[in-house]
Amino acid sequence: MIKGLAITPPVLGRISIGRVVEKNGKRLPEKDDQFTLTSLLQTPEGWIKHPLDEQLRQQKPHGKLREIPVMLLFNDPDLNFRAAYTLFDRSNGRPVCAGDGITCRRHTADGMSTLPCPGPNLCTLGTGGRCKAYGRLNVRIGDDDSLGTFIFRTTGFNSIRTLMARLAYFEAVSGGLLACLPLELKLRGKSTTQSHRAPIFFVDIGVRDGMTLEDAIAEARTTHEQRLASGFNQAALDEAARLGFANAAFEEDDEEVPAILEEFYNDSAGEASQDGGTASAAPVSGSPDGQVVGQAGTPTLAAKLQRKANDAIEVTPQHSQLATEE
Repeated sequence: MIKGLAITPPVLGRISIGRVVEKNGKRLPEKDDQFTLTSLLQTPEGWIKHPLDEQLRQQKPHGKLREIPVMLLFNDPDLNFRAAYTLFDRSNGRPVCAGDGITCRRHTADGMSTLPCPGPNLCTLGTGGRCKAYGRLNVRIGDDDSLGTFIFRTTGFNSIRTLMARLAYFEAVSGGLLACLPLELKLRGKSTTQSHRAPIFFVDIGVRDGMTLEDAIAEARTTHEQRLASGFNQAALDEAARLGFANAAFEEDDEEVPAILEEFYNDSAGEASQDGGTASAAPVSGSPDGQVVGQAGTPTLAAKLQRKANDAIEVTPQHSQLATEE
């Protein structure tokens, strides 16, 4: 195994809840209230939809894809959904630091170092929104490829917290049969004062429509027994994935980083962003999931306070530029 290269689950496509569009010569996120499945190919107009996208939409009476039937690849929740506080160097697009709130792996002048991680709010390196929670979820969709996955990326707090809780709970109640449970991704909405009471959307995962949790567990046990009879070794698969993820300090490679920065680290002030997938810009302070829907361009409370502070003091051009870059 080549050291320094993260061996991640094979990706067949991407799951988004928006897209990136060009406006006034800039590529900006455009929010949506439904899922979109894209392939790994893109044109100047954007990512090409995966054939499964249309197939799943045809099963929905309203034509909007707000639920996706999925299976997970691993029994370990942390292998299916990896989340960490992550800082990217926006000058070259490469990851600089990733931590869990206790320790972090960071590129330094002396090479890769393991350091304490106080979290983005207390870390001097990650202030100003440079470091944020960043999660990647791999799921199976359809039966064509038993090991191929679709990836959903998000910096949304609500999505990250909900997915982590659900996967831990499902792993517990199923007796460790997470990879055998029939599940579905669900798009949920909520309103908060921080979103100016406009709806924001986040991603949840649950048992498939029409099934109870007990039904899903019973089906998982049946699937597990069938796999054992066929010689399927789930424990070995989990261990292989664990070793693959640990083979590098960071999961992202150089090809993925430009798209990630465009999705989650767009610095266009005042633009509402969308949680996860191909249309996610950097969540602005005060937006729980960085995906205010219905009030694009509405300044957050933090932005208003910052504007007042800037108006109250004399800012030199040099300082102004620095504030913009940060």
